[in-house]
Amino acid sequence: MYICQQIGATFKYTEDKASLIEQLKQHPQAVVLLDYTLFDINDADELLILCQRFRQVHWVLFSEELSPDFVRRVTASSTQISILLKESPLHEIRQALDYALSAQRYICQRMMEILLTPETPAVPADVKLTSTEREILKDIAMGMTSREIAEKRFSSFHTVNTHRKNIFRKISVNNVHEATRYALRAGLVDAAEYYI
Repeated sequence: MYICQQIGATFKYTEDKASLIEQLKQHPQAVVLLDYTLFDINDADELLILCQRFRQVHWVLFSEELSPDFVRRVTASSTQISILLKESPLHEIRQALDYALSAQRYICQRMMEILLTPETPAVPADVKLTSTEREILKDIAMGMTSREIAEKRFSSFHTVNTHRKNIFRKISVNNVHEATRYALRAGLVDAAEYYI
C-alpha cells in the first residue's frame, strides 16, 4: 500500500500502482511512504524507473525486511529513496519523514549496521513452503500479479498478498525478480515453460 503526501497537504492513500502514478502526476513534489514488500512494484529496476519519472518525489521504504543487496542497489542509484525498517524506533521514523520532506535521504541505524557488516557466504537452508505457498510462488514466477492470483484461486487480494509476504520472507527475497530466480533454481517452474 502507498501513502502519498504532498508537502503541506493531507495524506492521500492509494491501493495500487496506477492510482499512485495518477496521484504523483497531480502532486509532483510528494513524499511516498511505501511498504515495499507488500505491494506490486516488481523489483529495484521498476522502483528506480519511478524515481526517474518523478524526480522531485521522495520515497520512504518502510518495510519488515529488505535485503542488503536490494538496499545497496537502490541507494547507490537514487538519492530519492530513504530506508526504514518497521522495527525502527519512533524517533527514527520522525527523522526519516523530516529528511524526506527536506528532500534528503535517510537510512535507519539498523539498516546501516547491516550494510556495514561484512558479508558472509550464505548457507543454503531448507525452506519449508506450504503447498499453497509453492503454487503462489509458481504463479508469481510465471508473471501473474497478486490480483490475478487472487482471481485464479478465488481468494482475496489481501490473502494472496499475505502469502506473498510470507513466501518472500521464507525464501529471503524482496521482489518478483528474485522470487522468480528462486523458483527456477528450486525447480518449481520449468525453464522452458518460463521462457515461452
